[in-house]
Amino acid sequence: MKTILNLDRRFRPLNGEEISYEAFTFAGGELHIKIDASELADSVTIAHRLNSFGDIGLLYLAVDALRRMGVKRLDLFVPYFPAARQDRLMVAGEPLSVKVYADLINQLHFETITILDPHSDVTAAVLDRCVVVSNHSFIHQVVQIIGKDSLLISPDGGALKKIYKVSIALNGMEVIECSKSRDVKTGRLSGFKVYADDLEGRDCLIVDDICDGGGTFIGLAKELKAKNAGALYLAVSHGIFSKGTETLTDVFDHIFTTDSVKEIQSDKITTLSIANLIYSQF
Repeated sequence: MKTILNLDRRFRPLNGEEISYEAFTFAGGELHIKIDASELADSVTIAHRLNSFGDIGLLYLAVDALRRMGVKRLDLFVPYFPAARQDRLMVAGEPLSVKVYADLINQLHFETITILDPHSDVTAAVLDRCVVVSNHSFIHQVVQIIGKDSLLISPDGGALKKIYKVSIALNGMEVIECSKSRDVKTGRLSGFKVYADDLEGRDCLIVDDICDGGGTFIGLAKELKAKNAGALYLAVSHGIFSKGTETLTDVFDHIFTTDSVKEIQSDKITTLSIANLIYSQF
């Protein structure tokens, strides 16, 4: 049985015996943690959502406490790696944020750092002893729900490399390539294109790693419908949904995501458990 220190009680990312702890903030603003020493083993996996530098601060405190209590091996599971999209410098004056977060975590010297469907290969490259869990099991479960005759839709050039690997894992599901244009200074999207003349009423599943505001998928959905698409589905490993989900659910027949960022409750959104995805087999 694995021993888990789950620093974000809103989700259950791994199977194992969880360690009890108390985390709180002092009146002066300092984070603090107290871990139940009676439940420790020589090996502990820390599971955490790192949505802020405060979360990293709590992680540092937990690691220090565990090592002072004699834990020999520490592993980290962080499904959505912070700042993974800021993996290159597009505009002068900006930081290489993914490297900043990675350097902080690398200083804790985990035995392994496991992440789910990172935005690009850069994240795995800057993390020490990184283990990448692909989105294959996630999309496999989605396809079982919507049907194998659907088309896999790649929303842009950045998704192409991963979506063809998904296609192979799913015994050669057909892929339709798409593209978009983005102004790197303003973030404004334009010029959505679907590289198919007629989709012949077939259902379409857009696959990507992250949904933030959702503008990419809304714009692409309009172009897919213009090319005679059938039902429209969206599968994103990490659902941020910073602008809510109402506009997206107006466009898509159903949306699938995981609990890597948060769990969504909606008739038109299915949140799949990370634990089931990691331990499920094809």
